[in-house]
Amino acid sequence: MIRYDLVCDQGHSFDSWFRDSSTYDSQAERGLVACPVCDSHKVSKQLMAPGIPAKSNKKSEEPARVFTGPVDPRQQMLIKMMRELRKHVEKNADYVGDQFAEEARRIHYKETEQRGIYGEATREDAEALVEEGIEIHPLPLLPEEGN
Repeated sequence: MIRYDLVCDQGHSFDSWFRDSSTYDSQAERGLVACPVCDSHKVSKQLMAPGIPAKSNKKSEEPARVFTGPVDPRQQMLIKMMRELRKHVEKNADYVGDQFAEEARRIHYKETEQRGIYGEATREDAEALVEEGIEIHPLPLLPEEGN
């Protein structure tokens, strides 16, 4: 098995495993290798650095990389819908950052204008809002956010 670092024509980086280099060449030529972010089939290998193991007791600051296989069209559609939802919220609601819980309460109790908001909340804050009867919905995490 061989792992290649790949990049699509839109600049999205990802990696995938192949039986050998000729398997990659064959699949790429037949359009079977696609970017998991944008579904582009114009994919090429990136220059790869040799893997040098780090100390086993050292925690990496970077998010773990995800290995991908063939892209499921249903997954692509779901990711597309999640991006559209995210864009709609960002276009039509006010970003309140880490003040989300406090602002949601002010809106719910009519202490400020009624409007759509989005931001960050801890799990505890979100649970407390729901217990108070304040309607909230988490925004989906997207692949490019390292989830």
